[in-house]
Amino acid sequence: MAVRKNAVPVKSEIVIKGRGITVGFGERKILENLDIDVYRGEILGIVGASGTGKSVLLRTILGLQAKVAGSVEILGQPYDDAEPAIRAQIDQRLGVLFQQGALFSSLTVLQNVEFPMREHLGLSPRLMEELARLKIELVGLAPEAADRMPSELSGGMIKRASLARALALDPDIVFLDEPTSGLDPIGAAEFDELIATLRATLGLTVFMVTHDLDSLHTVCDRIAVLGDRHVLVEGTMADMLEFDNPWVQKYFRGTRARRLEA
Repeated sequence: MAVRKNAVPVKSEIVIKGRGITVGFGERKILENLDIDVYRGEILGIVGASGTGKSVLLRTILGLQAKVAGSVEILGQPYDDAEPAIRAQIDQRLGVLFQQGALFSSLTVLQNVEFPMREHLGLSPRLMEELARLKIELVGLAPEAADRMPSELSGGMIKRASLARALALDPDIVFLDEPTSGLDPIGAAEFDELIATLRATLGLTVFMVTHDLDSLHTVCDRIAVLGDRHVLVEGTMADMLEFDNPWVQKYFRGTRARRLEA
C-alpha cells in the first residue's frame, strides 16, 4: 500500500548541515569534500552503490567516525567542536537505529528502551517504565514484547524494538541505517508506513540510509545519491529519473524499478 507523504517546503529550516566532509581510511578516501543539507520534517533517503560511504556518512555526522576535513552543524549548532555539555544536549535530541538493531543482548526490550532514559533523564523507575512501555506500543509491538530478550524476537520485532529505543528521549532527528534490510516485503512495507506515521505524528526529521526502492518511492521526500566520494545528485524521485548518470539511471530505471512503476 502506498504511503501518503507531505512534501517539505523548499525553504524549510536546515537541521543538519555538512560542508566539505572528507573521510578516509589510510590513504583511501571514502568521502571527499561532500556537502549535504537535511531539512526539518523531511525524510531524506541516502542511496548509493556498495562501498560509496552511506553508513560512513551517517556515522560521521553523528561523530562516531573521525573526519579528515569538513564540518557538521546539527540543529543550528556546530557539532564537531561543541563543548561536552552542548554536545550532550544535542545528542539527546537525536535517535539512532543501527543496521542490525544493536540491542543489548543481556537486557529485555523494556530495559533496552529504558537505557537512554537511565543515562540522560532523572526519572523515577515507575515513570521510566511507563514511558518505555509507551514507546514500545508506539512502534507497534505487543505489550508482552517488553519482557522478551532480543534473542526471542523476529527480525521485524528487533527493528521495531530498536526504533522504540531510538525514540526514547523524544528526538528531533532519527537516523536509520538500512531499516528494512532483512525484512520480507510485507514487513518492510509495514515498517515504511510506521516511519511515515511517526514523522507525521511526532514531527520527526528522518535521515535514512537505504537501498530499498520501495522505501525511496513511498516514504522519502528527497533522495541523495552518493558516488565518486560525494553527493552526485539530490532531489525528488523525478529528479533521479532525469539525472544523466549511468549508475543512477540503471538504479532508478532498471528492471526492478520498472516493476515498481508499473
